[in-house]
Amino acid sequence: MTEDVSDWRTGLPFRPNVGICLIGRSGLVFAGHVFPNPDGWPDPERTAPGADWCLPQGGIDPGEDIAAAARRELWEETGITSATLLRITEDWWSYEFPGRGAPSHKLHPFRGQTQRWAAFRFDGDDGEVRVDALHTHEPAEFMEWAWRPLSDLLEVGIAHRRPTYARVLAAFADLIAP
Repeated sequence: MTEDVSDWRTGLPFRPNVGICLIGRSGLVFAGHVFPNPDGWPDPERTAPGADWCLPQGGIDPGEDIAAAARRELWEETGITSATLLRITEDWWSYEFPGRGAPSHKLHPFRGQTQRWAAFRFDGDDGEVRVDALHTHEPAEFMEWAWRPLSDLLEVGIAHRRPTYARVLAAFADLIAP
């Protein structure tokens, strides 16, 4: 059964957000395997088994520069600082949440997210990656990670984000090619 969401989306804004496409030496990208959504999950970013991998992303603070937000989110979610910024998309791309989060959740006031995407080249080694989030005050986003072809996310990515991942693939294809 699909949730009727037309009523709660009306009039709600999109949350400013930045997405990160971290490209490794072999042209594969960093992908995180997110935690499953248990019953009563308060987050509107719904996942399902087999549709639970994603690229790092996160909110942009008021007045924060896109590149600074991308670097901050990359560090918060992965622990990575050894990365060179290659490109930021010029346009904002939006997606809607498939359901409404609990009133206590930070995403509750939004209908979805509007994003700019940043491509980075990873200059470190895999030992730098920390998805346990012990280096920050934020909760862990991922239970594991892997270097994957970006095209994989069109099949194993969080379902409502897949159209955005197709746009990321098109925007950064020249950077990913071996």
